[in-house]
Amino acid sequence: MLIKRSVAVRESAYCPYSKFKVGAAVESVDRVVHTGTNVENAAYSPAICAERIAMGSAVASGRRQFSRIAIAAEVADSLEFVSPCGLCRQFMSEFGECEVILVRPSDMERVMVTSLDHLLPMRFDKPKDSLNN
Repeated sequence: MLIKRSVAVRESAYCPYSKFKVGAAVESVDRVVHTGTNVENAAYSPAICAERIAMGSAVASGRRQFSRIAIAAEVADSLEFVSPCGLCRQFMSEFGECEVILVRPSDMERVMVTSLDHLLPMRFDKPKDSLNN
């Protein structure tokens, strides 16, 4: 279900410059799912990634702990999976470890399951008690 939600929300992406659609669906530990899609801007740097929108939406509703996130993106003519950018990796790590599921929308049966610890092994960390604030 999480994978399907990440692929479906991808169609709402606002990416007139890159044409690179990304969808994300994050599941909190209480099993509530929030979605996000990338939103570009003509000035480029104000653009925001799907992962940060999905987690930001979850945080806005009071969630701070996540069990997993599915990220749907695809590069044409490639069999590789698209992983989160460095900024998103650091952003996601703010809320602790979670499973990261990478999916190519053209082949949703084949996924790559990894973790934030694997994607960002030497992250800039926060004080351990900050998750409760």
